[in-house]
Amino acid sequence: MWEYTDKVKEHFLNPRNVGEVENPDGVGEVGSIACGDALKLSFKLDKDKRIKEAKFKTFGCASAIASSSALTEMIKGKTLEEAMKISNRDIAEYLGGLPEEKMHCSVMGKEALDKAIENFKGAPAVKPGEKIICECFGVTDMEIERAVRENNLATIEDVTNYTKAGGGCGNCHEAIQQIIDRVKAEEKPVIRPKLTNIQKIRMIEESLEREIRPSLRHDGGDIELVDVVGNRVLVATRGACKTCKASDITLKNFVEAKLRELISTDLIIEEVNNP
Repeated sequence: MWEYTDKVKEHFLNPRNVGEVENPDGVGEVGSIACGDALKLSFKLDKDKRIKEAKFKTFGCASAIASSSALTEMIKGKTLEEAMKISNRDIAEYLGGLPEEKMHCSVMGKEALDKAIENFKGAPAVKPGEKIICECFGVTDMEIERAVRENNLATIEDVTNYTKAGGGCGNCHEAIQQIIDRVKAEEKPVIRPKLTNIQKIRMIEESLEREIRPSLRHDGGDIELVDVVGNRVLVATRGACKTCKASDITLKNFVEAKLRELISTDLIIEEVNNP
């Protein structure tokens, strides 16, 4: 049984901006009702070319509804360039985290937004050179590649969790593995200088303050660094994070992932009780 955050439940039970925008400037449709989740996103711009209205219609689970609802709230007031910078991770973090098996719902929202913007710009639904890999769910090679790169996916199961590709008949598994292998082969390892313990602690403190705590505080939560023992980063949750049932997901998928990205891939987050 999956654990959902209170924010996911709230957006599922009381979704914002349901429906279709009248005379929209852009429309994006992803997924397939026949195979599971489907989403239609539409938006309208104001005179300053900012998104003044965004609505969605979806056929899917609680995570799909919550992710779509959150996305429409996130993009309102933004320019198309600003909206395009929103990642599926941003959608999941806005909701306080999603189970790994449901991350494809946030990816679906991101893809619908991209297609709606492309529709506004007059771009074709499938770009030249792009090929559908998963016929069951209509997922292209470029969509799979982007999910692998942005979320550091390593297995076919990871790709299915994030895009649903490979979750049907399985005929595309070999093609998905080839994409994973190609992306991993292209990635160059980041060589970082060896840090002293004092340097490591200082960088962790700076990263928590600059990159992590603002997002947590936005939802009423917070985090406190308790100690650093080798590669173990001991933290205590505060505010809404302390009582959130999905705090372990946030710590692993957001806090630990961000510290590994910025400082060292060896870092491990551990929550401790610290009144």
